[in-house]
Amino acid sequence: MDRAYFYAMMSGRGDLDYEAYLNTRQVLTAQKDFDALCNRDELQFQIVHQVEELWMKLVAYTLLDIDERIAARETNRALTLFARVHRTLRLMADQLGLLETMSPKEYQQIRLQLGNGSGQESPGFRTILKMHRPLWQSFDAAYVTGAGRTLDQIYDTGYGHDDAYMVAEAMTEFDELFQAFRTRHIQLIGRSIGIGAQSLKGRPVTLLAEGAARRFFPELWAVRERMTDAWGGAYGRVRDSLDPGARHPAPAGADIDADGGGN
Repeated sequence: MDRAYFYAMMSGRGDLDYEAYLNTRQVLTAQKDFDALCNRDELQFQIVHQVEELWMKLVAYTLLDIDERIAARETNRALTLFARVHRTLRLMADQLGLLETMSPKEYQQIRLQLGNGSGQESPGFRTILKMHRPLWQSFDAAYVTGAGRTLDQIYDTGYGHDDAYMVAEAMTEFDELFQAFRTRHIQLIGRSIGIGAQSLKGRPVTLLAEGAARRFFPELWAVRERMTDAWGGAYGRVRDSLDPGARHPAPAGADIDADGGGN
């Protein structure tokens, strides 16, 4: 193929309405020139991370909209917007798999181009990390404390699968999916450079796992723990086996499957 011809086509001419509206000339020239790439995988590396930044910009913008809808108790609109955030986070996690087509050797060549750069410097990532507490405050004011209720009432003693519960569950899913994205990113790092290696900041990669273990809305996870403990206190934490022939309760840890699962 005539590489020069197709390289020129990839950037477009910029004189069509579609190109003008989407500013494709700027978008498609935001990566290194082809002859400046350190290897054939660097273009993919840049594009995946640039797209991640765009998705995070959309997430952050949408969370601002959600915050206003929650404050106004516009539940249905807030839930629709949360669905957009959830789908975007799933896309973000899924597209990281593209980088698994890059070998560790090729990534080391790309890594030389990054200076001391780190994903922790991502503007989108840093923005989202600061948005959860204001969002929680708006939810609490509109649906919980401001409505004369508690989370225990919403989830348990006064449970009615109502607006407050639905918004709380949407927030829980946002929390879960963002932490899943962080965990997926850590797995990618482990596949690329190894979990025990030093980051470009000189810190162990394992420190990233500590951030992924933090919850945005610990209150929404804690209410489940209280419900389970209360249920266990009422019905017994260790119950009789479903097998009528069993004579003894299962030993501690026996409810864990061989592969580490269990309930």
